[in-house]
Amino acid sequence: MSSFDIFIGEVTGTALLILLGGGVVAAVTLKRSKAQNAGWVAISFGWGFAVMVGAYLSAPISGAVLNPAVTIGLAVEGGIKWGDVPLYIGSQMLGAMIGAFLVWVTYLGQFKAHLTDPEILAAHPPVGELAEGLVDQKTAPKAGPVLGVFSTGPEVRNVVQNMLTEIIATFVLVIAILTQGLNDSGNGLGTLGVLITSFVVVAIGLSLGGPTGYAINPARDLGPRIVHALLPLPNKGGSDWSYAWIPVVAPLIGAALAGGYYNLALA
Repeated sequence: MSSFDIFIGEVTGTALLILLGGGVVAAVTLKRSKAQNAGWVAISFGWGFAVMVGAYLSAPISGAVLNPAVTIGLAVEGGIKWGDVPLYIGSQMLGAMIGAFLVWVTYLGQFKAHLTDPEILAAHPPVGELAEGLVDQKTAPKAGPVLGVFSTGPEVRNVVQNMLTEIIATFVLVIAILTQGLNDSGNGLGTLGVLITSFVVVAIGLSLGGPTGYAINPARDLGPRIVHALLPLPNKGGSDWSYAWIPVVAPLIGAALAGGYYNLALA
């Protein structure tokens, strides 16, 4: 495939992935949404189906990688040339930012209703009140009231635990992707593999997503977090940059470990 194929496939596929994945979180989270409070199961299946849509579209064009962690895992395994890695990751980041922007456009009215709701503002004091000392810095929430629509965050803030959770969850994702062809003469499962990967994402969300929200994809977390920081959303709160490195670094480690383990034990 050409560099243009990689760029178009990864940008478009990742944009759809984030639009539908961020969209289900917005639907469940925001005031005046018909799906508000639908719960974690809806979010887990929504993200799985988001992967399915993005991957089916981009699979014939770019191979449907859609994730810098998977890119690294495939490069370690040998399925992607290291020289193509920057193009894949750059395209995925751009696509993730486009998708996050489209989530904001789609739910514009709901964002406004949510961020002007007195109950929400009481639970998440505006940044100005924090800066002026009107709210206790120690007890105030670290994440903004809508940051969860864009990026992940831990329920218990512990660097080691949060890192291990994301490493383990990403290892599961990447090793599942790499082993799809083992029982088919190494030829892979074709389009069926996209569906299987989508349900792997659902399984990870249901089983391993509780501690950190299962980023398992640096572009999925960092790209929308940047969009959150840039969007003109009043009372949106901070972007939690002190945590932002974990859902980038940990998935890359988990993916590299999965690629290495595949080569050592399964190839």
